[in-house]
Amino acid sequence: MTSDFPTASAALAALRPRLPSPLEELRDERFARRGVRLLLKRDDLIHPELPGNKWRKLEPNLRAAAEAGRRTLLTFGGAYSNHLRATAAAGRLLGFATVGVVRGEELADRPLNWSLAACVADGMRLRFVDRATYRRKTEPDVLAELAGGDCFVVPEGGSNAAAARGCVALGRELRGAADVVGIACGTGGTLAGLAAGLSGTQRTIGFPVLKGGFLGEEIRRLQQAAFGGPRGDWTLDERFHCGGYARLSPELLAFADDFASRHGLRVERLYVAKMLFGLTALASEGAFARGTTVAAVITGADPSA
Repeated sequence: MTSDFPTASAALAALRPRLPSPLEELRDERFARRGVRLLLKRDDLIHPELPGNKWRKLEPNLRAAAEAGRRTLLTFGGAYSNHLRATAAAGRLLGFATVGVVRGEELADRPLNWSLAACVADGMRLRFVDRATYRRKTEPDVLAELAGGDCFVVPEGGSNAAAARGCVALGRELRGAADVVGIACGTGGTLAGLAAGLSGTQRTIGFPVLKGGFLGEEIRRLQQAAFGGPRGDWTLDERFHCGGYARLSPELLAFADDFASRHGLRVERLYVAKMLFGLTALASEGAFARGTTVAAVITGADPSA
């Protein structure tokens, strides 16, 4: 790949993303009995190796890297990071070298789990750092040492101003289709753009998959960087993280299994199941008026499916 913009555009277009992603109605009695219509926004079907919000957030960053003439992508994540896997796959598909900085120095002495093994199989070079260093990863001196060369840095989760602007299209695809849009949130970039792309009569509910209560401020920061200020009507419901990232409660697992049995769709557990669990709970609590249409964004695929 060269730094020529049309070449970058052609390479991305050659991956043939399925956009706009499908919007499917789902008959679920837990919503129907409350007079609520449920839609699934199937972003998991955008691309088999770069599904969902990974495509929407990575695509503008890949363009920027190509335009800058950078041939190496450096990014960050945990041991089971969807973002690391997507970046490694993008590198293989588009000819970038990739470096993944992995949180947890102790992992370097262990056999690779299936997620990190997939990254390596796609050509990613892994760098394991201790958790104290990982927390300082955005500091210039730490970043310079980690980069070790002329890399294009993609932040953890792929969330930056470019990613937020890339996710505006998701909101525009849902204009006029739903009153409420539910989405799982990790680093906040997808919600920041989604809310900006919706019309003024629509609202977004984000379901953080990490605990800590920090995400609202991060979304506001991303919207300031991307759009110059706040955009859209959005709120966060912090009740469904099940203890934090990669934490799965018995109740959540039972819900996900039941959802698959009801609808023949295995949902990704770390993000999507928590969002659907939250929307279903809100419906049962009467949070949605009769006649409301709710769209649930399926941001990623179940890797075990």
